Amino acid sequence: MQFMLEDSLKLGLAILVGGLIGGEREFRDKSAGLRTIIFITLGSTLFTMLSPVLGDDMHTARVAANIVTGIGFLGAGAIIREGTKVAGLTTASTIWLAASLGMGIGAGQYQVVAMATLAILIILWLFPFFEHGINALRENRTYEILLPFDSQHIAEITTQIRQTGLHIISHKEHKTKDGLLLVIATRGRTKNHLRLTQTLLSNSEVLELRY
Repeated sequence: MQFMLEDSLKLGLAILVGGLIGGEREFRDKSAGLRTIIFITLGSTLFTMLSPVLGDDMHTARVAANIVTGIGFLGAGAIIREGTKVAGLTTASTIWLAASLGMGIGAGQYQVVAMATLAILIILWLFPFFEHGINALRENRTYEILLPFDSQHIAEITTQIRQTGLHIISHKEHKTKDGLLLVIATRGRTKNHLRLTQTLLSNSEVLELRY
């Protein structure tokens, strides 16, 4: 009976911990939401609980290693590329951490799991505000500017970019069927990017603007 109570406690904690972390992901409408994170935490807990029953210590270590490997592949599926940016890295990391919490619960390391869960929740809920502040000071943005073939305003546009306080990381020019395409990677404050966008949109020579 004692073992049944402890096993039930572990499964309940796995659902609770997974629900707390998955709830934050669901709130932010991420690909791995509430049920996904709960299943990952619960599954890792079950594998860790069952591994000693299925074999010796060596077998238990192999099961733990395979959990880490398997979850790594699952997390990789949450990473996608959106234009010049990579999205899903935080969700993939959360999946990996949720599995580790489940393993900790299955191994009976409740205090470690409690502290780690608290730290993860603080990072997920509070750190985005700090991240937003940092990005506002140093945001990378790549502009794709389409100009007419005979445009003489290329040098003028690069000058405007520098005048707004942005740093040009790279500058490429491509000839397309619609005109001359400038691909300019920049870095700087968010307010300076907004100023540049307004300047480019008001430029009659700019046929298209993407960033």
